[in-house]
Amino acid sequence: MKKTAITGGLSSGKSTVCQFLKELGAYVVSADEIVHNLLSSDQNVYQKVVDLLGSDVLVNNQLNREAIAQKVFSQPKMLQSLESILHPLVFLEIELKYQSIKNDPRYNLFVAEVPLLYETNNEILFDSVVVVLAKEELCKKRFYKEEKQDNAKFTQRMLRQMPLQEKAKKANFTLLNNGNLANLKNEVVKLASKLHST
Repeated sequence: MKKTAITGGLSSGKSTVCQFLKELGAYVVSADEIVHNLLSSDQNVYQKVVDLLGSDVLVNNQLNREAIAQKVFSQPKMLQSLESILHPLVFLEIELKYQSIKNDPRYNLFVAEVPLLYETNNEILFDSVVVVLAKEELCKKRFYKEEKQDNAKFTQRMLRQMPLQEKAKKANFTLLNNGNLANLKNEVVKLASKLHST
């Protein structure tokens, strides 16, 4: 079964593309969801993160993602240390999921949504990479709607990513998401047939 990574800018529509691919028969995993699970249920990760960031990232004795984000996004070295704990475990989990379903006839494609794919040099783990792109103003609006965060937070997070033009050059496919959902779904249907034939 082919392995495809979906990546792209912040609030560009990666999750929506994955949802449409799922409806078309793909098995989909999300790096963000894996991180969420690791932070909420892996005792080893819990201890390492507390050791790194201190107990002020805990709320009711649970790791709080918002508190973690506030602490690390303004401190690049700390963010790097956190990512060195989480990223290897995320890609290990993606591989384990792939191995568990690669022969399952219910699925026609394995898709992983990975925001920081090129930044972690893990594109080599996939048969193809799709970069989802959208106009910056649209992304900012979506980001505010989804995250209730302002433009400064958007810019801060985008600064840790490789420039989108570079991602697009490296990718096997690019998908523009500047229109409505119906347009995007049509593009994803076309993309799915290309992914199956490459």
